[in-house]
Amino acid sequence: MSENRPQIRICFLGESFVNGTGDPTYLGWTGRICIDAHKKGYDITFYNLGVRRETSTELKQRWLREVSYRLPKEYDGRVVFSFGVNDMVLINGKPRVELAESIENARSILTAAKQLYPVLMVGPPPYADTEQDKRNQRIANLSKQLALVCQERDIPYLDIFPILEKSNIWLDEARANDGAHPRAAGYAEFAEAVQSWNGWLNWFPPLSRVSSVSEKT
Repeated sequence: MSENRPQIRICFLGESFVNGTGDPTYLGWTGRICIDAHKKGYDITFYNLGVRRETSTELKQRWLREVSYRLPKEYDGRVVFSFGVNDMVLINGKPRVELAESIENARSILTAAKQLYPVLMVGPPPYADTEQDKRNQRIANLSKQLALVCQERDIPYLDIFPILEKSNIWLDEARANDGAHPRAAGYAEFAEAVQSWNGWLNWFPPLSRVSSVSEKT
């Protein structure tokens, strides 16, 4: 029964890739990894707070208000961030958010979040067709910088970029769609990488281990 399951509330924050844009099943990678955790015996309350076209500057303004409303202190609340792709989009030849500002936004968001909740961060994924403006080069560089910010703050970070850059499923589906967002199989590839990552797995140890620990306390 659900009352015997560990109950966890998770907020996922970021942009269209968190939202799952392009997935006809409306699960994206976030929904899929929560389904997987549920199958392992966890009772998950899942909040998808992804906003299309949002930059890190915009996310910095809203995340705490939205998260604190959904994760009252009496619950086991956790937060997963994944953002940065929109920062690197060129408008009039300049990124929507310069790299230095993106890093400062991430530092501000993650520092505050770490003081309140368990936090994970998943890096920005690649685009399928970006030779024209070298967007993937900028995204890859941003991801490396975000990894350093997370390392400074002892926040687990998954650099998803090189994983999906080698995925024909992710790239082919995105290319056949809008050049950025895949369909269901692409998001399933993304989800598989996250749910096999130690940062995520450490949040969901086998329930037999959870039970034995609770019996000793």
